[in-house]
Amino acid sequence: MISFIDNNRAKYGVKLICRVLPIAPSTYYCAKDLSNNPQKRSLRSQHDDYYLSEIKRIWQDSKCRYGARKVWQQMKAEGLKVARCTVERLMKQYGLQGTWRGKGKIR
Repeated sequence: MISFIDNNRAKYGVKLICRVLPIAPSTYYCAKDLSNNPQKRSLRSQHDDYYLSEIKRIWQDSKCRYGARKVWQQMKAEGLKVARCTVERLMKQYGLQGTWRGKGKIR
C-alpha cells in the first residue's frame, strides 16, 4: 500500500489517496520514516534482523538441513543468546525449514 501511495502521490496527493484507502495519512508517514531511519524501529525488529542473518547463515551452512532446534543449539554453541521460540518464529516467518525424516509431516 505504501508503494502505491508513493507512485500516485504526485498525481492525487497523500490525503486523497488515504481517504479512499483504509489507511491513515499518519500511518503512511510513519512507515516512510521507519524505512528511512531503521534505528527508530522497535528493539524487537532490530534484533530480529540480526538474528535472521545468523539463522540464515547457520541454516545454509548445514545445506538447508537444520531445523529450528539444531539452529538454536548451534547459535548457543557460538555464544549467541536467543530464545528457541524466537528462532522458531523467525524460521517459520521466512519459510526456512529443515529436512523431514521418516514417513513425513503429520498435519
